[in-house]
Amino acid sequence: MLLIFGFRDEEIAMEIAWIIVYLSALSDIATSMLLKGGILQLLVERLASSDSLQLLIPVLRSLGNLVSVDPKAMLTILIGGKNTEESVIGVLAKCLRSEHRVLKKEAAWVLSNIAAGSIEHKRMIHSTEAMPLLIELLSTSPFDIRKEVAYVLGNLCVESAEGDTKPRIIQEHLVSIVSGGCLPGFINLVRSPDIEAARLGLQFIELLSETRGIANGEGSKIVEGEDGIDAMERFQFHENEELRVMANSLVDKYFGEDYGINE
Repeated sequence: MLLIFGFRDEEIAMEIAWIIVYLSALSDIATSMLLKGGILQLLVERLASSDSLQLLIPVLRSLGNLVSVDPKAMLTILIGGKNTEESVIGVLAKCLRSEHRVLKKEAAWVLSNIAAGSIEHKRMIHSTEAMPLLIELLSTSPFDIRKEVAYVLGNLCVESAEGDTKPRIIQEHLVSIVSGGCLPGFINLVRSPDIEAARLGLQFIELLSETRGIANGEGSKIVEGEDGIDAMERFQFHENEELRVMANSLVDKYFGEDYGINE
């Protein structure tokens, strides 16, 4: 099947790509066999060589499924072989530039899965042409794409810790992302009626507020300047307990009685 997938016939490749989507979503054994067979390399090559929407959608979905199961497999492709990190992330950036909404969303989803991996994964994305595209999409795209992009940017800013330890903030990434102008996009998510999107926005505000390496330790001031306090206060009596507690805790901790007292 993998040999056939490497052929030029895009109709056959499309059918095989959908098979890979289903296999990678339903069977860990099949996923392991696909990865050992070198399918990631072929998928990336298809992304680079094709402009067919019908083919690119299942290829992107296959990539996302496979990366979510085994991030290390993608790291191998990123750091070695015929594809460098620029070419792999570059083909995903090509999809982010597409006029097709579905390609943008699928590419952002793949990137969010890659960004959820190791610090090496995060650095590779952060150093490529995808970053300005993602920051722009967070402010200008339809809601579903903005939400997926928020996952990418949020994942780039934290490094997972073992056990129950709180994730470590990657300050360099957070500073550059905020400097790129992403905060209004996250605050707009806080204002969204979508619970998941609002949670993403609140989590980003928390990262920014507790990071001392931004604007001389005045991350909270940046949040206030973008009307972030007003956005959080809408949760004061919200029916969703998780968001209500989270937002109220942020306001109390970073914008409470002592806020601005040393100005």
